[in-house]
Amino acid sequence: MTSLHRLGSTDLHVFPLALGGNVFGWTADEDQSFAVLDAYTAAGGNFVDTADAYSAWAEGNRGGESETVIGKWLARRGNRDDVVLATKVGRHPEYTGLRADTVKAAADASLRRLGTDRIDLYYTHFDDPEVPVEEIIGALDELVRAGKVRHIAASNISAERLQEALDFSAREGLARYVALQPHYNLVTRDTYEGKLQDLAERAGLAAVPYYALAAGFLTGKYRPGATVDSARAAGAARHLETARGQRVLTALDEVAQAHDAPVATVALAWLAAQPTVTAPIASARTVAQLPALLGVADLRLTDTELAALTRASA
Repeated sequence: MTSLHRLGSTDLHVFPLALGGNVFGWTADEDQSFAVLDAYTAAGGNFVDTADAYSAWAEGNRGGESETVIGKWLARRGNRDDVVLATKVGRHPEYTGLRADTVKAAADASLRRLGTDRIDLYYTHFDDPEVPVEEIIGALDELVRAGKVRHIAASNISAERLQEALDFSAREGLARYVALQPHYNLVTRDTYEGKLQDLAERAGLAAVPYYALAAGFLTGKYRPGATVDSARAAGAARHLETARGQRVLTALDEVAQAHDAPVATVALAWLAAQPTVTAPIASARTVAQLPALLGVADLRLTDTELAALTRASA
C-alpha cells in the first residue's frame, strides 16, 4: 500500500500523484472519466484536482463540465469521504476574477456541480491583481468559516503577491494559503524555481505542480517524425524543437531503461523529488494511460539520476 503524503501543514493526506480532471467532459466522456477515476482510486489514489473553468474552452461547453462529471461519479460510488477534492475559482466564464462576491458565488456553484457540502482544497486559479489580497483572503476566509472550504491555496501567482497574502492572513488571523499549484516540470523550471519556490519552502506550503508532463511531451511519445493523436499535441511537440527538450528526452530514456520504467514515470519521479513538491498533477484520458502515472508512487531515483536529469533540463 502506497503511503500517503501530508499536504503541507494541513490534516489532509494525499496520494503522491494528483489526478488531473481537465480531460473529464472534454477529451474523456463520462464513461471514460468514470473508468479512469475508478482505476485511480482502486490503485490507492485519493487526490482529484479540477477547476470550475474546465472545460469552457471546448466547443459546446460552458465550464463546469469536469466538476459535473466528478460530482456524478462521487454520487454513484458513494465515496466522497475517501477523496481529497481540489477545485479552483476565477476563470469560469460566469465567475471571472477574484472579487469577493464572485469567489463566494463561484464556490456555491462548484459545490452544486460536485454534489458535496465542502471543497477540501480551494485554489485561486489565477491571481487577480486588480483585487486587493485583503478582499480575496477575506472572501476565502468566509468560505472556510462557513464550512464550505477546508483549506485554501493559490495557483499562478507571483512571489510578491503570495507573500502579501500570507502576511495579511497572519496579521488578521484569517485562513492562510497552505498549498501552491505552479506550472513546473523538467522542461519548464523557471516558472517555479527561485523566489516562488523559496517562499513556498519558508512558508511550509505544499507544491502541487500542474503541466507535470508538459502537456504530454514528457511521456516520451513525442519524437521526430512521430504523429500523436492528442488535443494538446501542438503544444507538447514544440519542446522537440529545443535543445533542452532533446537533452531531457535523452536523459529520461537512459534513466527509464535503467529502471525498466516508462519515461513518464521517470519525469514525474524527478518532479516528486524536488523541494516542496507533495504530489505532481497528471491527467489520463484512458485507463491504459494510468499505470505510467501511478508508477511515481513507487519509483525512487538515485541522487546521480536526479542530478543527470537536472543538468539535462538546465
